[in-house]
Amino acid sequence: MTRTRLLAALVMTPLAIAAILLLPTPWMVALGAVILLAGLWEWFDLAEIEDTLARTVLLVAHLALMVAIVWASRTGTGYTLVLFQMAAVAGVVWWLLALLWLGRYGFASDHAGYARAFKLAAGALATIPAWCALAWIHYAPPNGHRWLLTALAVVWAADTGAYFAGRRFGRRKLAPRVSPNKTVEGLIGGAVAGVAAGAVFALVAGAKPAQLPAVALVALATVLFSVVGDLFESLLKRHAGVKDSGHLIPGHGGILDRIDGVLAALPAFALGKAVMGF
Repeated sequence: MTRTRLLAALVMTPLAIAAILLLPTPWMVALGAVILLAGLWEWFDLAEIEDTLARTVLLVAHLALMVAIVWASRTGTGYTLVLFQMAAVAGVVWWLLALLWLGRYGFASDHAGYARAFKLAAGALATIPAWCALAWIHYAPPNGHRWLLTALAVVWAADTGAYFAGRRFGRRKLAPRVSPNKTVEGLIGGAVAGVAAGAVFALVAGAKPAQLPAVALVALATVLFSVVGDLFESLLKRHAGVKDSGHLIPGHGGILDRIDGVLAALPAFALGKAVMGF
């Protein structure tokens, strides 16, 4: 499994980096929408929306909201980021509230209509703010494309660090009922790797050495939010009784399995970057 994961990562990572660095923001935002909506389609499955027509209508509604945000953000000279920023802040608030849901494992765990409604609302609050944060980071000068790469590098490094640290040193379970394989040691290893990656990539993005403590703090917060996103998807999979959200990516499961942490991390990084001023 490790070899398969590594091979898949070796294929996906260069493509992702090339897209982030080379695509202009409108195209990057469009590509981000495609990937996030693909993950949302799998989220509908975890929310037990089995009817294809219903899932298609829901997906089109989310796409329409994205288009409406872009349309309403037009100005005479370009675009304003206000709506994107507001949505990203809403995403941060949502993921903080998601901690309460994680603390109550049984909430919305049955198959009633209200449970599906809560999970669909959670899907919207996860996907739209993450997409808005992606646009905010990539569009904001200077070097927005490099800062988006920095945000994603933090998540990727944290995921890799947590995986190997957990396998080597993992003893204490982090959230055994939600995700039995995650450990406190893995979390620590992921945090160290994520902060280190954040510092290195931030320098490439143009951060000054004096800004590195602020970058490290934001990177740490980004890692912790990514863990919340990962755990929340694990909770949904537990409720649905499945191991993976899909089978599209060898060794990694579905699209949602790859972007669950990113959904929570991007709003946190975007807001932290704005607050810290780097």
